[in-house]
Formats: sequence, structure tokens, C-alpha cells
Amino acid sequence: MQTTTFGKTGLTVSRTSLGCIPIQRISYEESTTLLRRAYAGGITLYDTANMYTSSEDKLGVALSDVRDKIVICTKSGAQTGDIMLTHLENSLAKLRTDYIDVYQFHNPGFVPMPGGADGLYDMATKAKTQGKIRHIGISAHKYEVALKAVQSGLYASLQFPFSYLSTPKELTLIEECAKHNVGILAMKGLCGGLITNAKAAFTFLRQYENVVPIWGIELPHQLDEFLGYEADPPSMDGDMLKQIEEDKVALGGSFCRGCGYCLPCPADIPIPMAARITFLAGRMLRENYITEEWQRHMRNIDNCTHCAHCKVNCPYELDVPELLKSQQVGYFAGLG
Repeated sequence: MQTTTFGKTGLTVSRTSLGCIPIQRISYEESTTLLRRAYAGGITLYDTANMYTSSEDKLGVALSDVRDKIVICTKSGAQTGDIMLTHLENSLAKLRTDYIDVYQFHNPGFVPMPGGADGLYDMATKAKTQGKIRHIGISAHKYEVALKAVQSGLYASLQFPFSYLSTPKELTLIEECAKHNVGILAMKGLCGGLITNAKAAFTFLRQYENVVPIWGIELPHQLDEFLGYEADPPSMDGDMLKQIEEDKVALGGSFCRGCGYCLPCPADIPIPMAARITFLAGRMLRENYITEEWQRHMRNIDNCTHCAHCKVNCPYELDVPELLKSQQVGYFAGLG
């Protein structure tokens, strides 16, 4: 397993790391088996969050006995320092630890600063002084927020979506992080399922030495695939380059990344999936997306209330209602 120094934290971490959103969907027994297998395979960094239901607890159950040998990153989406402290205490209890290696503000719409009225950064600094937090990080989906955080010098790490579908503008953050010695946790390396060539995704991100991808894994064969790439790292070849270019052309920049910040929808439209349905149906098992249930979901787009919640909250500034309508038209045209 290759390792790297994670920015100014000085922590040595595995270059293949685990994102723990998916373990919400599996049992405690299954998650323990998966996490122990990941640890045995050399994975030392695990990313989770307060809002990921059972994720923190499952991570604590599985790996608390090797706590000193792993790096735990978790997050709080609190808007005030007092609530953040409550989240922190809950996370410590669930993770069965007395410190968090990297504690991140979870996709705030602004950059928490010292002396801010929200009290977030000051509370994090206090917790760091108490030894409950070792390093302060931030998770962001908006480029402007991410760039400001990196350039502020206040943050040890940035979590941001990086994949071979990232725009040149987004990829400049890698250079900025290197310049400011900020560790990068690359989320959505498979772009929420739109990228189906895991080897190409792995190889693309491996080009950047300061990037630590956190792969969302819930099944043993998925874990084995990435551990296999670690054991025998593939090289970027002509077929991979061709796949990458084809995907860039097919998806362009106006596609849903599946982050879920558009939710909840008052019309009960499953926006992150519905906004990508034609891509998903074309790249995965088509039968999964032409069921009566999915046809009902796609018809339900007609019941959009035009409340604008999805559009206002999209970190990528997509016209979500228009995207949904275009996906609806493409979906039913595909049904023939």
C-alpha cells in the first residue's frame, strides 16, 4: 500500500482510503467484516460524518481496537459553535475514541473564520486545544468556498469532488492545495456512479501525489478491486484516455453529481437519481431503471412545485428543474 503525508497535518495515510457513506446501507456484521478487511489490506484513513446515520457507530465498532493505527476524519454540518460541539461529542462517543484526527466543517456555504458570529472556527480551535480535535478541515462542493478556505491558511485539509470529469478550473485546487500544503480528500472519484471504469478513475487520481481519494465501498468485491489496483498500480493507457474523453464529451459540465443538497423535495422527487437516470441506465444494468417504480418516479417530475429549493441549494448552480425535465424526456424516449 502506497502512503503519503497528508498536507500540513504531517499524518502518514494510505493513498487509497475509505469513504464510509455506503456502510450505512449494510448490517453491523457486514460493515465490520468489510472494515477489518480494508484495514488488513493497508487502508489507514476512514472518512465519515455526523449525519451519516449509523456510519460513525459502525466504524467505531469495527476498528476501535486499532484506533492508534488509523486516521479518522469526520464532519459536522452545524451552523453554530454550540451545536458543532454537541455533534463532536456525539461523534467521539460513536467512534469510541477521545480524539478526531481531522474534524471538518461539512459543506458550509461560507468559510468559517476566527471571530465569526457563527462561532464555528473558534469552537473547533477550543476543541483542538482540549485535544478532542487534532486538525481542522473543511468539506466543500463550491469552488469559491474551497479556494477561499485553502488560501486562508486556516485549514489543514480540504474535501472536494475530484474525478476525471472535473473541469480545469476545479483541478486548479490541486495546485493551490500543494502551494498551501493543504491535504486533499477527493470525494466522488466515480462521480456518484456516472463513472463506471474504476481503473481509469483510480489511475487518473493517482497522478496527483497530494490527492487522497476516499472511495465509497460497501461490497467486498469493490474493496478487492481497489486493493488490487494498489498492489499493481495500472498505467494510463490509450484505452483509458479514450474512455475519459468519451465520458467528458457525453457528460460535459452540466450533470448532477449526486451530492443530495437539493433534497428534501416537497413533491417527493428523488432528484439525485432522477437527474442522472439516462446516464445511469446507459452505464449500469438498464433493467434496474425501467421498473414500474422508476417510471412512477419519473412521471412525478410533472408534479414539481417550482419551489426553487433544489436550484438554490445546488452547489454546481445547475438548473435542476430543467435538468429533470430533460432527463424525463430522454428516459421515456428510451423506453420506446
